[in-house]
Amino acid sequence: MNALLREYLPILIFLGIAIALSGVMVAASMIVARQKPDPEKLSAYECGFEAFDDARKQFDVRFYLVAILFIIFDLEVAFLFPWAVSLGDIGLFGFWSMVIFLGVLTIGFIYEWKKGALEWE
Repeated sequence: MNALLREYLPILIFLGIAIALSGVMVAASMIVARQKPDPEKLSAYECGFEAFDDARKQFDVRFYLVAILFIIFDLEVAFLFPWAVSLGDIGLFGFWSMVIFLGVLTIGFIYEWKKGALEWE
């Protein structure tokens, strides 16, 4: 059991250094930088909501829909990179498996396009 705990020591040291370095950087930025917020900094940026507003405010469900669609197609790209790297090793079975995967995703994309999920009114 003692040998097993010794194997985790480098990870613990790494986490300690990362936490300490993060704390030093945050403290240094508060000491060195000017802390003068103005109305421009506190204004709504990309989300469209006022800063420090009520968190329970209702908003359009299309924000959720766009986020879910982004996650789906982002995962598609995440599967394409390892597939492309190992294409020489996996052979024809791996190639046709990915073609079927991309076909299913393309059918889903066409379906949501036809349903108007990508339209912003």
